[in-house]
Amino acid sequence: MNRRLRMGMIGGGRGAFIGGVHRIAAAIDGEIELVCGAFSSTPEKSKASGADLYLPPERAYGSYQEMIEKEKELPEGERMDFVSIVTPNHMHVPPAKMALENGFPVICDKPLAFSLEEAKELKEVVERTGLTFALTHNYTGYPMVKQARDMVKEGKFGKIRKIVVEYPQGWLSRTVEKEDYKQAVWRTDPKQAGISSAMGDIGTHAENLAEYITGLQIKEMCADLTSFGEGRELDDDGNILLRFDNGARGVLHASQIAAGEVNDLNIRVYGEKGGLEWHQHVPDMLTVKWLDQPDQVYRAGGDRAYLSESAMAHVRIPAGHPEGYLEGFANIYRNFAMTLRARMQGKEPDPQHLDFPDIDDGIRGMAFIENAVASGKSDQKWYPFKM
Repeated sequence: MNRRLRMGMIGGGRGAFIGGVHRIAAAIDGEIELVCGAFSSTPEKSKASGADLYLPPERAYGSYQEMIEKEKELPEGERMDFVSIVTPNHMHVPPAKMALENGFPVICDKPLAFSLEEAKELKEVVERTGLTFALTHNYTGYPMVKQARDMVKEGKFGKIRKIVVEYPQGWLSRTVEKEDYKQAVWRTDPKQAGISSAMGDIGTHAENLAEYITGLQIKEMCADLTSFGEGRELDDDGNILLRFDNGARGVLHASQIAAGEVNDLNIRVYGEKGGLEWHQHVPDMLTVKWLDQPDQVYRAGGDRAYLSESAMAHVRIPAGHPEGYLEGFANIYRNFAMTLRARMQGKEPDPQHLDFPDIDDGIRGMAFIENAVASGKSDQKWYPFKM
């Protein structure tokens, strides 16, 4: 199949931050081209957004329903190959279900759904259709995150004992949703975001990163969630003690009111023999610490032969030229595209290309949100992680 995969996008029109991120990430490796979209909840804005992106007028649709129906009617050589969903949380599952049921694979922004129940309904559709589904927990796309995962998996640090993961932001320190700031309006609205803001938006990234790197799963939690913004219905700050399934203990902190902080996602993992530390602000560097040796610094780069196979598979350039947020997203899009391409050709995907978050990661993310909120409301000290 000697062509780019054709992508249709739902959401991501004028004024949307994440839509542009997804379009850039999808284009980086030259495997994907945007051919159509339903970019807004209003047909007029969707058409205008399509024009901004130089799409033919007939491929900028007034609704996702229209897009899926009309694209399905097109000849195989013209129609979209898959759908990218970049809408607010409450509009993830309806278009995902319709796309899958009409034969289109899906890549979707996180969190997976509006609720855990809705997420489980979507999993049933994914399993029934057998189509490829990816979730953009983009921080797992960083090469040094994969290096950290591989070192833990190889037992370099012995049994994992402690995990500390943080995601502080400060952008909601003021109630900017009252100033009609679009990104704040929907994230603080229970009708669009669901039952959580901070834990739903960024806490899930911290949870996913901790479980991805360590291979462990949260078993119990003790959560303290707070809303500091005046009149704000959803949490904007949270601190959670964690217990993992191997007996390890952890701390997860996520905040949207940590004034002055800007997406400082970071993680520390400690085992019997040593540990590691990674910060998104310096994504090409992984610090490794030992009981009886000096600290070591691992750096990403295509010329760093000491890196693990999966880390090397996700770098594009030599060390010293940092790859970051967009490239992390791009690694997920590339792996999704290469997996989809292989399956369209009746081939088995390369195992490295199967390294992207899937429906099960999304289910755990939704369970994390609901358990965190329930734990925060409960008088029970240790709240079991329920699926």
